[in-house]
Amino acid sequence: MGDEVVIEQNGVELSNVETGTGKEKIVIEEDESADDRPAWDNKIQYLLSQIGFAVGLGNVWRFPYLCQRNGGGAFLIPYLIMLVIEGIPIFHLELAIGQRIRKGSIDVWNQINPLLGGVGVAMVAVSFLVALYYNVIIGWCAFYFFNSFQAPLPWATCPGNGTVMECEKSSPTAYFWYREALDTSESIEDGGGINWKMMLCIFTAWLIVCVCMIKGIKSSGKAIYFTATFPYVVLLIFFFRGVTLEGAGDGLAYLFIPRVEKLADPIVWLEAATQIFFSLSVAFGGLISFSSYNPRKNNCTRDAVVVAVINSGTSIFASIVIFSVLGFKALTDSRKCLQEFQDLMEDKVPGFASNNMTVTASNYMDLWGTYNTTDTAIRDFNFGYCSKDGNLNNAVGGTGLAFVVFTEAMNQFYPLEMGPFWSILFFLMLANLGLSSMFGTLEGVITPLRDAGIWKWRKEFLVVLLCVVCFLIGLIFAQYSGSYWLDIFNDYSGTFPLLIIAFFENIAIVYVYGLKRLSDDLEYMTGSRPNLYWKVTWLFLTPLSMLVIFGATIYTEATRTITYKGWDSALGQVVDKGPYPWWGEMMCYVLICLPSLFIPIVFVLRLTGLMPYRGETLKAKQARTVQRGAISKQNLVTDSVTSVSGSMAAFPANGVINPASTAL
Repeated sequence: MGDEVVIEQNGVELSNVETGTGKEKIVIEEDESADDRPAWDNKIQYLLSQIGFAVGLGNVWRFPYLCQRNGGGAFLIPYLIMLVIEGIPIFHLELAIGQRIRKGSIDVWNQINPLLGGVGVAMVAVSFLVALYYNVIIGWCAFYFFNSFQAPLPWATCPGNGTVMECEKSSPTAYFWYREALDTSESIEDGGGINWKMMLCIFTAWLIVCVCMIKGIKSSGKAIYFTATFPYVVLLIFFFRGVTLEGAGDGLAYLFIPRVEKLADPIVWLEAATQIFFSLSVAFGGLISFSSYNPRKNNCTRDAVVVAVINSGTSIFASIVIFSVLGFKALTDSRKCLQEFQDLMEDKVPGFASNNMTVTASNYMDLWGTYNTTDTAIRDFNFGYCSKDGNLNNAVGGTGLAFVVFTEAMNQFYPLEMGPFWSILFFLMLANLGLSSMFGTLEGVITPLRDAGIWKWRKEFLVVLLCVVCFLIGLIFAQYSGSYWLDIFNDYSGTFPLLIIAFFENIAIVYVYGLKRLSDDLEYMTGSRPNLYWKVTWLFLTPLSMLVIFGATIYTEATRTITYKGWDSALGQVVDKGPYPWWGEMMCYVLICLPSLFIPIVFVLRLTGLMPYRGETLKAKQARTVQRGAISKQNLVTDSVTSVSGSMAAFPANGVINPASTAL
């Protein structure tokens, strides 16, 4: 084996350059103090930023919804399996490559291989599209937050003393959401103009994001101390409040007792995989941007495991909070329904009250079967909320969990005078969850544009310009039909494109950049090489699992008609609106295809020389470093031989040293 030296020359450290063997092992370490790249103040700030980016609104309302729909505790089994074979490995790859190359997502892929530059552009496109609508949800939180400073809460009762039939047919919380907040139109085809109240709230949300990010990680990093930790404080408060509510045990039993027959349904596994994938925020580019501000010698392997476990733990903990409240609400609604039927029976059936007959959860259908011919009011009574289990089955659903179901539960928190307090805490928590994720999403746009040299001016100007552009485009969500547009963006812009990007990301790093080179980098950065788990998942399990998801998603989309749901003001409920108009369906396909198309487009342009990459790739940099290292080693050896020769010349031929010649 050749001699091994470590040489530092011109601010570049050449580690473990073994010459003369033909197997040079190189880790390039540029002098980090020589560049002006921003850096985190400390490790805690970095971890909080990554946790804040990964832990978002989806942890609070999407994960509980999937648990409820897919068998409760049975859903946790595929969820945890997908976390191990898909979520953590891809998460680790992004942290490692960002920390290693210290560039944004565009320049990272250009340096790995210019033909793969489209992967970074696709990441920027997805982050931009998701940012457009994600901040709208924060605007909705702001609207509810501002309306929480009054008692009673404005969604506690119906307005008009029973004259507003839309509210009477639904509920005060549903009416407030669909009519007072969104003022939603009957269909996506009825734009209806701008909802000025919602536009101001969305503007407020973008203003907050702009102010927090104006100085880059120096300002957003400071804000993250609050935005990433405050939600956990609120969740902890709601946890103790929720588990002490009557009926909380029913909700928790529904969450944790598995319906094992659900495990045979492939859709359960598909939704578990996608939830892990999207919850960790991989393939957005924000993780790469955040980790690029780290020093190269940082244990990104440990960071990946810690953040991923915290993210999934937050989802499960939030589900405990949510289902304890939903258990309380299901019990309360059931009792209210049964009491209404009791009052009706006492009014319509002679002798019902005098005989001390009581309506219970076990006998109400038997009583209806006996007396439904007595009166039309009994025959037509709506038992929709009388079943506690039925209430739990239908309780959770997307944004409705936060803005309809949970507000209704807060109306019933006792004492009632504390309703505004609980509401302020809850919507401040939701806003903070959204803000911490928004910081990472926008970093996935800003950092790549600056690192790739596309934006050459001050970062502050780019932040302001991006926020203004996003706000103006996002006015489509401030229309009266805005909620329909948000559903389109939420369902199609941040789903299938992320799968495509992450698949190419895994292939590019493991097979193009090379697992051996990645292992060398990780050894330098963390002090240890990846173990068998990382190698097996990166090489086989992770890409194969994503291919399965590709196939399942393509089959699902190809075999169904794209439809949407909307609010029917006459019925006071959400109904199926049928298929999207042709332009709505086309928008769905555009959002699926647009980000992904950058990958083949850049590949062809680079391959044909129409868009050459003028920077230096890692391969070229390493070749230059090997040559420099060999020259430096040769010079080092020559200097050492010369020095030794000069020292030997000082010895007299007879081997006797004259003391006078050694005097200082």
